[in-house]
Amino acid sequence: MEVLEAIKTRRSIRRYKADPVDEKTLTTVLEAARWAPSWANTQCWRFIVVRDAKTRSELADTLTETNPARDAVRNAPVVIVACAELGKSGSKGGQVLTDKGDWFMFDVALAMHNLVLAAHSLGLGTVYVGLFDAKKAAQILAVPQGYCVVALTPLGYPDEVKDPRPRKELSEIVFQERWGHS
Repeated sequence: MEVLEAIKTRRSIRRYKADPVDEKTLTTVLEAARWAPSWANTQCWRFIVVRDAKTRSELADTLTETNPARDAVRNAPVVIVACAELGKSGSKGGQVLTDKGDWFMFDVALAMHNLVLAAHSLGLGTVYVGLFDAKKAAQILAVPQGYCVVALTPLGYPDEVKDPRPRKELSEIVFQERWGHS
């Protein structure tokens, strides 16, 4: 699948088949994440692959009861949890260089986007989950101090088909030379 096709056809999947994801496919998806760009090539991301049903269920319980991805986290054959090393991205010599603070959210998002696009290109589904109790998830997964849980995604073969959602026109989101100039 071409990258532009993957970008345009990827959807958030919340229902998965029970079929397992083989190691080669999982490694391919994680390799895609590994090759994402990052601030000064710091590669602050870390990924935890969760297959154990009990642990997936505990992670699902960190989502609010109304989060539509809760059952997906519980039932997908794999959950990938994205973590970040704190104080590394956006810094040099221990000094934060960006006015946005630690840059880890941006770097992890780039890696996760590579991951979800690669998964889609291989026929897998994902849904990027950010609304959950990250501190509780970190406790469940024994994430050490100096790292934080940023996001997670169920990973598996889709058991649903989703139509594209509308997108704004370029004229609504792109300006030339200055804000407001079309």
